[in-house]
Amino acid sequence: MAKAAPGNVKKEIEELREQLRYHEYRYYVLDDPEISDTAYDRMMERLKELEAEHPELVTPDSPTVRVGGAPREGFQTVRHARPMLSLDNAFSYDALRDWDRRVREGSGKEKIEYIAERKFDGLSISLQYEDGVLVRGVTRGDGTTGEDVTPNVKTIRSVPLRVDGAALKKAKLLADFEVRGEVMMTRKAFQALNQEQERIGGKIFVNPRNSAAGAVRVLDPTITASRKLEFFAYYLLVDGKVPFAKHSESLEALKQLRFRSSDDWKLCNGIQEVIDYCEAWDTKREKLPYEIDGVVVKVNSTAIQNELGYTAKAPRWAIAFKYPARQETTVVKDIQVNVGRTGALTPVAFLEPVQVGGVTVSRSTLHNMDEIERLGVQIGDTVLIERAGEVIPHVLKVVKQGKGRKPFRMPKNCPECGSAIHHLEGEVAYRCLNVACPAKRKESILHFAGRRALDIDGLGEKIVDQLVDKGMVKDVADLYALKEKEEEVAALGRMAEKSAQNLLEQIEASKKNSLARLIYALGIQFVGERTGQLLAEHFSSLEELAEAKEKDLEQVSEVGPKVAASIVEFFSEPANRQLIKKLAKAGVRPTAEKREVKSDKFAGKTFVFTGTLANRTREEAEAIVRQNGGKVSSSVSNKTAYVVVGTDPGSKYDKAKELRVAILTEGEFERLIDGK
Repeated sequence: MAKAAPGNVKKEIEELREQLRYHEYRYYVLDDPEISDTAYDRMMERLKELEAEHPELVTPDSPTVRVGGAPREGFQTVRHARPMLSLDNAFSYDALRDWDRRVREGSGKEKIEYIAERKFDGLSISLQYEDGVLVRGVTRGDGTTGEDVTPNVKTIRSVPLRVDGAALKKAKLLADFEVRGEVMMTRKAFQALNQEQERIGGKIFVNPRNSAAGAVRVLDPTITASRKLEFFAYYLLVDGKVPFAKHSESLEALKQLRFRSSDDWKLCNGIQEVIDYCEAWDTKREKLPYEIDGVVVKVNSTAIQNELGYTAKAPRWAIAFKYPARQETTVVKDIQVNVGRTGALTPVAFLEPVQVGGVTVSRSTLHNMDEIERLGVQIGDTVLIERAGEVIPHVLKVVKQGKGRKPFRMPKNCPECGSAIHHLEGEVAYRCLNVACPAKRKESILHFAGRRALDIDGLGEKIVDQLVDKGMVKDVADLYALKEKEEEVAALGRMAEKSAQNLLEQIEASKKNSLARLIYALGIQFVGERTGQLLAEHFSSLEELAEAKEKDLEQVSEVGPKVAASIVEFFSEPANRQLIKKLAKAGVRPTAEKREVKSDKFAGKTFVFTGTLANRTREEAEAIVRQNGGKVSSSVSNKTAYVVVGTDPGSKYDKAKELRVAILTEGEFERLIDGK
């Protein structure tokens, strides 16, 4: 019998999973990461290590088995002909050599021919051509289905709208094909965008990747067109299959088709030549006009690729080598706090400006008091900071204690409104509970107008500051009364008459958003996008949701006691109930039709899906279960009735076998639907 894992290991695993899930949400859903890729990768590697040491603690919903990402509402979803999977990572040359050994053992070859390419840091896109004409552009999404962003992709000048017959003939291709690649923004375009955003008081973007991803995923293609995006192609498919015997031939064909692609990939005879390529670009990458965060290495032979196959989330025949994060030392000049929309106070270190990877860094988040105590950092200390992918840096450690160093103490009163600060039991954060706190108002409005919420373009931080400071907006419902104050809006700093008119039009257009987006936009604690969508599918209006009891809310898939209590608490606040009435009076009253229930054949039964389904999307299959009275869960337990297994299933399949839960193939699931 295996020895039970110590309690501290179980706690660390759960904490890692929770952090990874949160940061996956920030990265894949919001396009707004709070930590660097390196910090995320470090947490993921630690979780993998602990799960390998304690396999009995592996759960079907662990972040180690998922690809990540989910199509957002607002665009139609499209199923990929071939899954767009992520790549496994290598963080050292020894890890590359280990991967090479596995490839050679798996293929039975003594030496492998590889292709090494720069790893672009952007948004993955699939371009689909019929008769040589671009007919669809689709984001990677969750790897199986993505968002149809065709109008936006067509605004990118490096994306060919048509490929002529001569180019197709030269590339030895038929007229129907698929090209995959990365949408990116150059450093120069990114700097110009942020300068313009600062001038007009708009949102300042964290890095080129997020600004590119955000531009592709807006509903207005004119915004995409204004962002000066680039597309770099790296993969070619015909009918979901690679059309050439070698990947190098695909890269040459992309060039013949007049796609922009990596022009200095290298054919490597063995892993040492790959390592040489990685080392060469490590010294040159800062001089590139765009960000790269590593090197992608692929087996050149398509036959060997097919032989090696895939894991549940990544090909075995490719890997991403990640360069180490950039690090520098600097001095902590001061520590101050920012107040967020939930009232949480976040300590921020103000640093002696230092160049890190070509960018001047002058501040870094310290997250919370626990982190400050763990680091032992004080004002005046010299610290080591790390930054990767142009994400806001974080402090790694104190390298030298400063003379006359001063400890930071969390203020007893909110720096914005003067109200007492509370440290609630069971929470790490210190909070301002004053509902009228100006900082909370501002952050709430920015969240409400955010891209994932009601998507009010042009309502940036500096405009919101002025609207709140001048008393023009006290809550989000007041935004809809600004149309009566157009002259006052136009008179705001950095705002012209045309800009004011555009902003007011965007605010008016936001009334047409879905109920799911509105629920998320309200900023209810623990209610993210997915929960908002699930609630909107269960309740037909905001008013109905506001009247729901905890027991009613817990009937919604994936809503537990903690989330249910938070929702009830939110709507029990008189100020929030008044806000709902104000929104309704302003015309913000989206409704969602309750899902049609065709039968109760699955009543009382919970289904879990794993792997890729061949005949329908995961969302379609889940909808069928719910239409027939059943429930869908993201994890397997003793309460699960069926686990439906597609191709390349994850650990949910193993968990189902362990718990002796009934396992259905896709065909058996279809017959179950038909009552057979």
